[in-house]
Amino acid sequence: MLRVGLTGGLATGKSLVAGELEHLGCFLIYADRLGHDAMRPGGPAYRPIVDRFGPEILQQDGSIDRQRLGSIVFSDAAKLGQLNAIVHPAVFALEDELAAEAAARDPHSIVVIEAAILIETGRYRAFDRLIVTTCPEETQIARAMKRDGLSREEVLKRIQRQMPLSEKLRYAHYVIDTGGSKLETAVQVRSVYETLKDYAKTHDL
Repeated sequence: MLRVGLTGGLATGKSLVAGELEHLGCFLIYADRLGHDAMRPGGPAYRPIVDRFGPEILQQDGSIDRQRLGSIVFSDAAKLGQLNAIVHPAVFALEDELAAEAAARDPHSIVVIEAAILIETGRYRAFDRLIVTTCPEETQIARAMKRDGLSREEVLKRIQRQMPLSEKLRYAHYVIDTGGSKLETAVQVRSVYETLKDYAKTHDL
C-alpha cells in the first residue's frame, strides 16, 4: 500500500484533485468528513468536546453546533489547540483504520488522505508521498468567497491564519496548480497518478 497525503491552502482545489485521483482508482479518505463523524453524538470526540467547551455548544437535538464552536475557538489560539488535541487523534485513528481496510482488500492500493492541515499537525510524516495543490492568490480568494459566502476580508483572515502556501510547497513531492481549467488540472493529476503507480512498483511499501 502506498500512503499519499493531499493538502494545500484554502480553496486551492484539493477536493477537485481528490475527485480526479478517486476516479483514476485511488482509495480516498477525507479527513474533514472523518472529523465531522468523530464529533457526532456517539463519536470518539463528542463527549470530550462537550466536557471541555460546555453544553452551550449543543443544538436542540444534542449535536454540536459547529458554527458556535468555531466562533469560540477561531478567536482563541489556545482553545483551538485544545479542540485540535481532542479531534486530531480521533481522526488519525479513523484514517489508519480505513487505510488498513483498503490495504487488506488490495495490498497494492494507493491510499490518499485529503486534509487541510497535514503539514501543520506533523501528520505528513506518516505518508510516503505528499501532493500540495496551489493556485494564484486572487483565484483562491474568489473561490473561497463564492464557495463559502464570505467577504474578501474574511477570506484573507482565514488565509493569514494558515501556513503560507509558499512554505507548504517546500514539503511537496508533487505540486498541482489548479489555477487553469479543470482539464488542465486533470492532465496534471493523471501525470502524478502514473508517477505514483511507478513509485509503488519500485519501492517495497
